Amino acid sequence: MALEEDPTTLLKLESACSDLKTLLRASEETEENLGNTDTRLDLLQRSLSTASKRIVPLQSLAMSRKALDSRITRALAPALALLNTFKLTECLQNSLVELSTRLSSEKPLQKRLERLLEYTKYVDQLNEGLSNISDEVEVVIQKLQEVVEFISRTKAADQYREARLREALGTLKGLYEIEVDEMRFQGLLDQALVHVQDEFEGLLLRMKLRNLQGDLVHQHGDDFRELGSELEIEVLRRISTTLAANDCLDICIDIYVKARYRRAAKALMKLNPDYLRTYTPEGIEEMEWETLETATTLWIQHLEVAVKKVLLAEKKLCERVLGDFMEGLIWPECFIKISDKIMAVFFRFGEGVARSSKEPQKLFKLLDMFESLEKLKPEMSQIFEGEPGLDICTRFRELEKLIIDASSKVLWEFGLQIEGSIDGLPPAQDGSVPKLVRYAINYLKYLTTVNYRTSMVKVLRTQQTWEDRSINDMSSDEGLLKHAISNVMEALQRNIEAKRMCCRDKVLVHVFTMNTYWYIYMRTKDTELGEVLGERCMKEDYKAVAEESAYLYQKQAWGGLVRVLDGNDVRGEGKGSVGRVVSEKIEAFFKGLNEVCESHARGVYSIPDVDLREQMREATVRLVVPAYAEFLEGYSGLLQRKGYPSVERVKELVGKAFDWGKLKRRTSAASSDWNAARNSGSLERDVRSGNGGGDI
Repeated sequence: MALEEDPTTLLKLESACSDLKTLLRASEETEENLGNTDTRLDLLQRSLSTASKRIVPLQSLAMSRKALDSRITRALAPALALLNTFKLTECLQNSLVELSTRLSSEKPLQKRLERLLEYTKYVDQLNEGLSNISDEVEVVIQKLQEVVEFISRTKAADQYREARLREALGTLKGLYEIEVDEMRFQGLLDQALVHVQDEFEGLLLRMKLRNLQGDLVHQHGDDFRELGSELEIEVLRRISTTLAANDCLDICIDIYVKARYRRAAKALMKLNPDYLRTYTPEGIEEMEWETLETATTLWIQHLEVAVKKVLLAEKKLCERVLGDFMEGLIWPECFIKISDKIMAVFFRFGEGVARSSKEPQKLFKLLDMFESLEKLKPEMSQIFEGEPGLDICTRFRELEKLIIDASSKVLWEFGLQIEGSIDGLPPAQDGSVPKLVRYAINYLKYLTTVNYRTSMVKVLRTQQTWEDRSINDMSSDEGLLKHAISNVMEALQRNIEAKRMCCRDKVLVHVFTMNTYWYIYMRTKDTELGEVLGERCMKEDYKAVAEESAYLYQKQAWGGLVRVLDGNDVRGEGKGSVGRVVSEKIEAFFKGLNEVCESHARGVYSIPDVDLREQMREATVRLVVPAYAEFLEGYSGLLQRKGYPSVERVKELVGKAFDWGKLKRRTSAASSDWNAARNSGSLERDVRSGNGGGDI
């Protein structure tokens, strides 16, 4: 009733029943389909199993191809880089050929240097490219070798492909073993390096110091001039770096040393140092003194220019060009190689002079050489510093030692030569000062001047230090110099005394002694030599001897005339004989006066010194004339005949006895006298012979 009363519910039930039926039918169909699916899955599983068995070989082949592809890719990357490098080097070679043509036609120095810098840059790039090729070829060969081995082992390619790979590998190996080496050492790079070397040498030879003659005239100038402009130095440095990078550093050094030595030697040759060709002691002995004197003067000047100008500039240039190699160890050796031959030439000449005979006139040139070496010491220590310059500095010191030893020996042997010149002969007939005395005094005067006094003291002090001698009064420099000069003066005195002992003329011996010692005193007085010897020595050893000899000369030559006029003999006579005795005395007086005057007039008893001659004239007049006047006044009435010369006439006669051939005084100073003496060309012979000569 209820269902009939609700029709909607009935409809719902019918619909549900229908759905259930449909669901049941679908389930049946699904069950049937599932059965069919199981059958198909079984078939598919059997098909997959069969396909899997067939795909496995293909998978292995794919993996082999992937591995081969990976190996080929690894070999291809360096091969492509190698090809790019080959292309780059080919472009660089073309650029070098083009630039070389432009460089050869470039005339202005500035442009040429700029081109040379560019050329050097391309050479560096070409060298780098070829180096990369050498390195990359090895990698490429190794990678290709791996590919060939892999293919051969895995059979990943056919025989044709494997043969082509092996052929390519063999070609590449041949390229590496032959072509690359030829490109580096026989190709364009080698030609470019030779070209760069030529340019390097040409540029080194082009740089030179100018106006060395001016430096010779103005030796004290501090205007140091470096070699080369900044651009030239930059080019040289770039070229040297390029050569070093191409294993040509030894060639670079050889070119540099030879070129700069040639240039430095050529610069010094413009000073005309022909004297350096003679450097042995024997050769120097054969040289004329004037030639040797000039040579030593030039040696001093040229050595200073060589060290302060030429070699200092060479050192700066060497450091700027080669200073970057081996942490700065290369350039000092190169500089010393350049300097060694130049300095050796100067050293040889100096050593030859020092080892030659110890002639007196050489002393002053030896002292000049010593002083020049002393002034050069700071520059020598600075320029030739360190171990490379040790040999040059050592030889410099040895040369200075030789010169010190030679200078000291010349002075010490000078006294021995003076004493050894004693020949057993009497003084000159006119009693004049021996040339030996004049030479020795002027020699010592010149030695004690400000020009040489300090140098001589340094030499003596150094020599004393070496020999460790103990001599009285040697604590001061003045004592050293005084001792050395006193030895010469004592030898000179012994020489003079030896001549006195050989003289038999009693008047001449006093004239000679008076002239000689007065000459020594007057030429030494108020001079540096007099200061060294001392006032006491001057007066006691020379002035006093000269005055005593003057007194003895007057007594011996003129005293006899005064004794003739002695009135005591007249007073003792009788009246008949007084007149006769007076006449005899007058006759004897005038006879003696005539003999003395004639002797003086003939120059037998000469007094060359004007002041001394005037003093002796006045003293003789005072001795003779008053005695004659007194005798004439006291006995004129007893004279048997009249007309005897008057007192004035006798005074005139006595005075004229000293007017014989008056010597013309030289107007030159003592230094000029010395120059005249030492330029005579025979000073050593004069010292040894002691012969007379003109007054100086």
